[in-house]
Amino acid sequence: MNPLLLALLLPAAAVQQPQPQQPPSPAAPAATRPRATPAVVRVDPKVAALRDKALADATAYAIVEGLTTEIGPRPDGSPQQARAREWAVAKLKALGFRNVHIEPYVLENVWERGVETAEVVSPYPQPLRLTALGNSAATPPQGLTLPIAYFASFNDLALAPAGSLQGKIAFVSNQMQPTQDGSSYGSSGAARFVGANVAAKKGAAAIVIRSIGTDHGRGPHAGGTNFEPGVTPIPAAALSVADAENLERMVKLGAPVTFHLTLTPRNVGTRQSGNVVAEVPGSDPNAGVVLVGGHLDSWDLGTGAIDDASGVAITTAAAKLVMDAGRPRRTIRVVWFGDEETGGWGGQAYAKRHAGERHATAGESDFGADRVWRFETNLPQGARAIGDRLAAALAPLGIVRGTGAAGDGTDVGPMIRTGVAAIDLNQSGLRYFDWHHTPEDTLDRVDPEQLRQNVAAWTTMLTVVANASEEIGAVVPRP
Repeated sequence: MNPLLLALLLPAAAVQQPQPQQPPSPAAPAATRPRATPAVVRVDPKVAALRDKALADATAYAIVEGLTTEIGPRPDGSPQQARAREWAVAKLKALGFRNVHIEPYVLENVWERGVETAEVVSPYPQPLRLTALGNSAATPPQGLTLPIAYFASFNDLALAPAGSLQGKIAFVSNQMQPTQDGSSYGSSGAARFVGANVAAKKGAAAIVIRSIGTDHGRGPHAGGTNFEPGVTPIPAAALSVADAENLERMVKLGAPVTFHLTLTPRNVGTRQSGNVVAEVPGSDPNAGVVLVGGHLDSWDLGTGAIDDASGVAITTAAAKLVMDAGRPRRTIRVVWFGDEETGGWGGQAYAKRHAGERHATAGESDFGADRVWRFETNLPQGARAIGDRLAAALAPLGIVRGTGAAGDGTDVGPMIRTGVAAIDLNQSGLRYFDWHHTPEDTLDRVDPEQLRQNVAAWTTMLTVVANASEEIGAVVPRP
């Protein structure tokens, strides 16, 4: 049973139970003693005022609009990504941030897509829409024409006998369902994350998967796949959900399906990259840095509006509001991480460069632009009261306190694993995977009102945490 429901039912159950017939003791029975009243946490009027001001702030939308319009897609290691770094520096300086700079690092073995086409050759000839997965190998220039081996789920592929896919193209068609917390991405995503590796080990010449998305459109979802050391990469692609459903219907009609696939991606060696860093200087340099941000890179099919121009915009707009309200106790550091999509290189580079520097908390926005519905923390014992103040201040925004331990995020994960306290502001994922990594990840998917609610949530969090009197020390590092 739900613990909260059980707690609500217990008093009623106690009244209904027959009481023992015995003289009353000198001390009042537990059932008749006054119940302890939970402490009421009052919201600092300054926090409430800044939170409410954020609900009308247009800075975040202007950043998303500018980045997607003036730069567009920002693939790892691309010239567009380099232009985006320079754009970010100019924007952050114009907004009034201090210590704005690029922290460079080198990307190894950068992957670029090429030609990508697919068609059913027989028995129902027609073209299909797909996109190569990051780290995919190339087909021969003329492509591959081979029979399909159909698997309804990733688990079915994993159970296929060794060597059973020789001379075939594996087709995995597991379907992702929308969830508010995005948990279905982890359960369904294995087909993309490691499906190509499994298929290669079983002898497949290539693999196509149903896109890891909750839509039913013809825009495929990009994303990376991974191969173990010693496993020779094979061509790997994601079909649009609509085309995967069509291909599945063909398979279920019973006749063998022959498929033609052409992919010509390539690895182009090393490229320069970098994180863009900006600060709101704090008054107490010994209190630790409050690290926030999102990632600057994006996949190339859309313009990266929800993934993750919105994330850098939300955290930047919130930090600016705090900055404009007066100097906080702790330094707020906003980082536009350079490379998240193909391996989290930006977060790793940041953690390496800033190793040993005291950080109080870390958190990132990387789940679109829809409303924040829950927050979670992972604070040391002496700073737990900060969570109580956050709960009170965030409640008017419709945000509930979760029961899990915070620590989400590829970009801030390397810092959190060193023991830095984490604060997560969880956005609704009910629409996110309709457009995640697709050609539809464009500005029109951003709801300005929900975007402002995000800014208000992050402004509230930063105001409370950056000014908290408690010391925020290390927590137990995550494995």
